[in-house]
Amino acid sequence: MSNKNNYNYLLSDLTKLKGVGPKTANLLKKKRINNIFDLLWKLPKSYTDRSASSKIKDLRIGENQTVTIVPYKYNFPRIRNLPNKVFCKDETGNLDCIFFNSYEGYVKKILPIGKEITISGKVSYFGNKYQITNPKYISEDSTIIKTKHNQYSLTEGITEKIYNNIIKQIIKDLPNLKEWHSKKILEKFDNVSWNEAINELHKPENIGKFKSSFYKRLAFDEIFSSFLVHSEIRKKIKKIKKIEKTINLKEQNNLISKLEFDLTKDQKKTLLEINKDLESSTKMFRLLQGDVGSGKTIVALIAALNVINSDFQVAVMTPTEILARQHFSLAKKIFKSSINIKLLSSKSEYKEKKEIINDLSNKKINLVFGTHAIFQNKIKFKKLGLIIIDEQHKFGVNQRKKLSDKGGDNCDILLMSATPIPRTLTMTIYGDMDLSIIKEKPKLRKNVTTYSKLETKIDEILRFIKKEINFGNQVFWVCPLIDESKKIDHSSAIKKFEYLNKIFPNQVALLHGKTEQDEKETILGKFLNKRYKILVSTTIIEVGIDFPNANVIIIENANKFGLSQLHQLRGRVGRGNKQSTCILMFKSSLTENAKKRLNILKNSNDGFKISEEDMKLRGFGDILGFKQSGLKTFKLADPIHNSDLFILAEKEIKRIEKEDENIGKFKTLMKLYDQADIINDIV
Repeated sequence: MSNKNNYNYLLSDLTKLKGVGPKTANLLKKKRINNIFDLLWKLPKSYTDRSASSKIKDLRIGENQTVTIVPYKYNFPRIRNLPNKVFCKDETGNLDCIFFNSYEGYVKKILPIGKEITISGKVSYFGNKYQITNPKYISEDSTIIKTKHNQYSLTEGITEKIYNNIIKQIIKDLPNLKEWHSKKILEKFDNVSWNEAINELHKPENIGKFKSSFYKRLAFDEIFSSFLVHSEIRKKIKKIKKIEKTINLKEQNNLISKLEFDLTKDQKKTLLEINKDLESSTKMFRLLQGDVGSGKTIVALIAALNVINSDFQVAVMTPTEILARQHFSLAKKIFKSSINIKLLSSKSEYKEKKEIINDLSNKKINLVFGTHAIFQNKIKFKKLGLIIIDEQHKFGVNQRKKLSDKGGDNCDILLMSATPIPRTLTMTIYGDMDLSIIKEKPKLRKNVTTYSKLETKIDEILRFIKKEINFGNQVFWVCPLIDESKKIDHSSAIKKFEYLNKIFPNQVALLHGKTEQDEKETILGKFLNKRYKILVSTTIIEVGIDFPNANVIIIENANKFGLSQLHQLRGRVGRGNKQSTCILMFKSSLTENAKKRLNILKNSNDGFKISEEDMKLRGFGDILGFKQSGLKTFKLADPIHNSDLFILAEKEIKRIEKEDENIGKFKTLMKLYDQADIINDIV
């Protein structure tokens, strides 16, 4: 089949290209270029202008230049390791072409005596003569060389010439893809077609033209294709018919009235949204997103009670056992003995585990807490009606889809995240889910007071800590590294532990990424029970765990963290009713950006506002402070600079959903841009 109307060509293996063998293909795959389509998004970083030709007498030493010469004599030494030379001239002077590691026959072929040849390369000067060593471009056809040549960020083993030839070949063989957008959408981008846009994108003179119609059209394609996939997943889930749950408002309100605090407006609104989903005949697939300390867990537990009162079981999954144990304790406290609650723990005795598994299958247990182990194949539920996943921020779209399938048709899904992210990112990451947001903090919860301190003032910090410990409070001390690094001047957690342990003997614990899981749970448990006063840790304490007695957090080298991550770390304190403090330690040499970040944090406790500012300062690639497997990495689109395109894509998706438009015409778009297994079930 001809490439000209076949998008499959773009998804072909790289070895389909002329001049690309297995070796070159493997080198490209190291750069995450797995097919021909991927190559289109490795854009030139700059270009070399070889369009202007110079005479020999006007050559500039040290620059890449183009010159037309006539070879008149060869010098092929018989002594090994000496270079081959070709003496050349034009009407203004002489120039030597020097070749290392080139065969005599090859040199004669590319530079025949008496022929006019155009060459391009870096000019040097030796023995009163101009030289070009191993010219990059040589041709009898000067028009091939006298152009602008793109320069790419190349993988080792691939030359600029080879790379340019590969790209030119793909552009030449681009299939004529049938337009998938409506006329109304195309008008927004000056009616530029996909093929035209790709051609413009790779022209040297268009490098950096991010506001151009062709660039924005291609960025929109990326965003729109991602939103389409999310929309189709949503539709597919909504088609699943389930048994409607019956909400007993009397029981719900009775529980709420016995709480030690009043629910905020946001908590009440979110509970209404969840209840509406539970009562619906379509499956709930909802994300409950809230700032640190906004009270998501209590909302989830009230929803769990409503499901249990509707004669279903509920499973709550957390990333760590200590968080599962914490939720379990809270549930026991607020539900008293009205429902049967169990914790499935790796520390449970074999007999107890066996009994729990048996009781789940017989519906003797209403509510179970645990880590991912509660979804092992051997664990069967009699009538599972709700799965609650806490802090599963690393769930990608495929994992979420599998999770939705796991519980069966009658099981609703509620994911919770304490990581506030900007709207454009929420649309990108969680577009397949309905969204509830809790911004408002409980009235009794005080804002954390945040200070910044030079690391040289550590004595002041130590005096402050001693005072807090004397008041019966606990302290987190966060360090960026586990071990000392010669390359990065950070204090390590281990060295800081040793230092603090001398000042506060037997009162300091250490936690880092290399700590075994069982040991980690033990240390956190002892800290929770006030056995230790200070916990020295890396960023692994970032999310989820509630230590009401810890009201001071010190973060070393705070300028090395992103704003969102600092906010998450700060959220480890201020969980009780005491005034809490966050101290950001820094070195004297701060960049302007680092100063801005620290000031934003000192002046705000609003995680959503902070994440917006973080994205503006750092870009969106690692906005969450860690690698997020669920994060769609766009090649061109940027949630900051292209926020208008995200909003346009959202509007177009809503229109398509409202009009129930057949998405068959978008098949090529989704296949090219998403290449996800999940769309095989959709398109």
